[in-house]
Amino acid sequence: MMNMGVSPTDLVIDLSIRYGFKILGAIVILAGGLLVARWIGNIVHSWIGRQRIEPPVRVLIVRAIRMVVVLLTLIVVIDNLGVQITPFLAGIGVAGVGIGLALQGVLSNVVAGLTIIFTKPYRVGEYIELAGEQGEVKMIDLFSTTLAHPDLSKVVIPNRKIVGEILHNFGTMRQLHLKVGVAYDTDLNSMLSLVRQILEESTYVLKEPLPLVGIGMLDEFAIMISVRPWVKVDDYEAACAELYQTIVERFQVARIAIPLPQREVHLVPAP
Repeated sequence: MMNMGVSPTDLVIDLSIRYGFKILGAIVILAGGLLVARWIGNIVHSWIGRQRIEPPVRVLIVRAIRMVVVLLTLIVVIDNLGVQITPFLAGIGVAGVGIGLALQGVLSNVVAGLTIIFTKPYRVGEYIELAGEQGEVKMIDLFSTTLAHPDLSKVVIPNRKIVGEILHNFGTMRQLHLKVGVAYDTDLNSMLSLVRQILEESTYVLKEPLPLVGIGMLDEFAIMISVRPWVKVDDYEAACAELYQTIVERFQVARIAIPLPQREVHLVPAP
């Protein structure tokens, strides 16, 4: 029972002596644990950087190790303060269930992110199309995937919208689908040789796989030539514009006609 005659100063001194060293020790332990977590994380990050591991997996491993060290430090701090660990852990478990129910969407993104990271349906630098969007993969994290759109905008897709959907992965190169029409009286062998020469001279067209060039369709007014070379993802738009321009210019020099649609109109006299 507290003596009512004790002065406030004596009470403060008594509490400082009784709990001050514990609080100071807890602060020291917490600060040391944070430093150790950072130090271990840097060592693991340096070691993983020399391994053939995807960047998202590296970040995940480093964060998980740091989090484990911090949690162990917090347990030691709480124990040093004289707090019973068992009720504390039980309270954390109950709180965790409530937080999990409140953050179902976030947790589903995390689970989907882990699935993407470890199954690797696509990687950073590849061009993909899914959920009505397409672009080059710039970042994969636990919550979302960021795509760079051809118009230089960014598309951020929650990971839960990706897992289970149909995914079209173009990889690091794309195939152009060019079409050009020539007249029916054109020397096809010479014309196809000219197109192949244009593709060989282009700095955008990849040497492997070999470009596909041939007759794609017999149209009503022209023979449609299908030109399908492969280019890098970043060169898609520029290569398409350059090749079309070069084909038109070289056809004009070689006097290869690109016919326009025509219609024959017969006038029938009125009865």
